[in-house]
Amino acid sequence: MNFFRNHTLFAPVTLFIILILSGSLMWLTSSQESATMDELAHIPASYGYARFLDYRLNPEHPPLLKTLSALPLLSLPLHFPTESSYWTTDTNSQWDVGTLFLYQSGNNPDQILEYVRIFPILLTLLTVVLIYAWARELLGNEWALLPAFLFGLSPTVLAHGHYVTTDIAAAFGFLLGTYAFVRFLSSPSRGRLIAAGIALGIAELTKFSTVLLIPFFLLFTVCFVVGETIRKKHSENLDRPFRFFVSRTLFILKQIILIFLIALAVIYLAYFIVTLNYPVEKQVQDTKAILGSFSPAWAGSFITQLAGHEITKPIAQYLLGVAMVLQRSSGGNTAYFLGGVSAGGWWYYFPIIFLLKEPIPSLLIVFIALLMGLGVLFGKSPFGMKRVRRFGEYLGIHFAEFVMILTVILYWLYSIRSPLNIGVRHLLPTLPFLYILTAVGVRHWFQSNGKGRVLKIACITVLACWYLGETIAAYPYFLSYFNEIGGGTKYGYRYVDDSNYDWGQDLKRLASFTKEHNIKKIAVDYFGGGDPKYYLGEDTAENWRSAKGDPRIDGIEWLAVSVNTLESAIAPTENGFTRDAKDSYGWLTSLRPLKEGMGEIPEPDYRIGTSIMVYHLQND
Repeated sequence: MNFFRNHTLFAPVTLFIILILSGSLMWLTSSQESATMDELAHIPASYGYARFLDYRLNPEHPPLLKTLSALPLLSLPLHFPTESSYWTTDTNSQWDVGTLFLYQSGNNPDQILEYVRIFPILLTLLTVVLIYAWARELLGNEWALLPAFLFGLSPTVLAHGHYVTTDIAAAFGFLLGTYAFVRFLSSPSRGRLIAAGIALGIAELTKFSTVLLIPFFLLFTVCFVVGETIRKKHSENLDRPFRFFVSRTLFILKQIILIFLIALAVIYLAYFIVTLNYPVEKQVQDTKAILGSFSPAWAGSFITQLAGHEITKPIAQYLLGVAMVLQRSSGGNTAYFLGGVSAGGWWYYFPIIFLLKEPIPSLLIVFIALLMGLGVLFGKSPFGMKRVRRFGEYLGIHFAEFVMILTVILYWLYSIRSPLNIGVRHLLPTLPFLYILTAVGVRHWFQSNGKGRVLKIACITVLACWYLGETIAAYPYFLSYFNEIGGGTKYGYRYVDDSNYDWGQDLKRLASFTKEHNIKKIAVDYFGGGDPKYYLGEDTAENWRSAKGDPRIDGIEWLAVSVNTLESAIAPTENGFTRDAKDSYGWLTSLRPLKEGMGEIPEPDYRIGTSIMVYHLQND
C-alpha cells in the first residue's frame, strides 16, 4: 500500500468507480424487471404517504424509504384509486390498491417503477459511502476501499438495492445508528449526543428490526464501561472497580436516555407528517381490525386508545407496525428449502443460504479475516488476569470492531431463532459490519510479518477479480445469484427460492417471449408484483393455478409457472405442514415426471430469465 499512499487521488477515484459501477448495474437491471412481490404493496403505500399524508396502507413497515421513494412520482399526472372501497373502507388492502394503482388506473407501471426506484439506488450508494467513511477512520483511505467494494458490488446488494423494500434501508439504518453511537461513546459531547439521537431515530424509520439497536446500545455501553474499568484498575490501581463501573454506567445511561428521547422525537415527527390526513376514526377502525387477535390483548387495546387522539396517533401507528412485525415473525412463513416445504422455519436456514449465495471469493476473504481477527482478540496470553487485562486493552483500542462483532453475532442469532425464513435479504443489515471486519482482518494478515507480502497481494487481487467477475457474470439476474456451491445462478432454485431466487422479476421477459413466439394464449401461474394480463395482453394471458387442472381442457397449450410456485406445490412437506392435493400440480408431474438434476420441478421447454418455467403441452 506504500505506492498508493503517494497517490492521494487513488482512493476517492476508486470509490467513485465503485459507486458508478454499482449504480449503473442496479439501474440497468431495474429497467429490465417487473415489480417484485413486496413492491406491489410498498409502492401504493409510498404514494399514499407522499401524496396524501395518509398511512392506512402497509403499516407493518416504517415510512422513510417508501415516502422518499415516492417523491419523484409527485411530478407525474397519476391517478390513485382513492374512490375504491379498498382505500375508503377496507383495512390495509395494500395488494388490491397496488394492482389498481399500477395496472388498472391508466398509469404507466414501468414509468412508476423507473421513478420510484431512484431513491433506493441512491440510498444503496450512500450506504457504500458510509461504509467507506467508517472504515477509513479505522483503517485508512486505501484499506477502506475493500469493504466498500465488497458491499457495493455484492450480487445480493445489487439485487435488493434498487427495490422499494426496506432491506437495504435497514442496512443503512443499522450502520448509521451504530456508527453515531460508537462515536458518542468513544468521545462524548453534546453534538455527538444529538447526532446519535437523530441517527437512531432515522434508523428506526427504516425497518422495525432496527428496534434491536436499543438493547444493543445498552449492551455496548456495558462492554465499553467494562473496558474502561479494567484499564483503570491496571493503570491507576483503582481501589473499587465495581463502584466505578456502576457509577460510570449510570452516568452514561442518563445520556443514553436523552439519545432515546431525541430518537423518539424524530420518529414522532416523521409519523406526524405521514398520518396528518389519516382520519382518526379510520385509524382506530384499522388498528382494531389488525390487532384483534394480538397477544397480550392489553397491548393491542393500548395502541388502539392511542390511535384515537390526534396528538398520540403518530406513536400509535409506529407501535402498530412493531406489533404487526412481532405477529408476523412468530407466525413464520410457508417456504421451500433444501427439498422440502414448511411454515415452521429451519434454524439453519440463514447460515446455509449465506454460504450458498455469498460469492466464494468473498467467503474466502471473510475466512482469512476471521482467522486473523480471532488471533487479535484472543492472542497468546494465558487464561486469568492477563487475559482480562488484554481484553480491557482490546476494548480500548478496537472498541468499534468489537461492536461490529457483537452486532453480527447477535443479529444472526436473532435471525436463526426466527421462523420467518424468506430470504438472505434479512441478513443485509450485517453485511456492512462483516465487510469492514473482513478488511480489518485482511490488513492484519498483511501486517502480521514481512514475509510473503507479494504473494498476499496477489492472493487478494485474484480474489477481488474473481469477485468482480462473479458479479458481472450474474448481470442482470442478481436476485437469482447463487455461487458454484449452490448450483450457480441457473440452478440455485433447487436449494431455496422466494426472494432468494424468484420474486416476480421476470414477467416483462415472459411478455417478450410470448410476442417472439407468436403465442395467442398462455396459462400463467405467476408469483410476483406484476400483472400478467397487463404485460402479456388481456386476451393472451389466462390467470392459472394448479387446482384449475390441465389448461388444454380450455384449449390452451402453453403454461408458464413461477419456480417458487412450482416448488411450493410439488416438493415434499415437512414439520407437519399440509397441502391440498389439488394444489400440488399432480396433473403436470404426471405429464412431465420429475427429472434428476431439475430439483422439485418438471423440466420446462423454455425458461424465462431465471424464474419462470414455460411448458408447451401440445405433445404431452
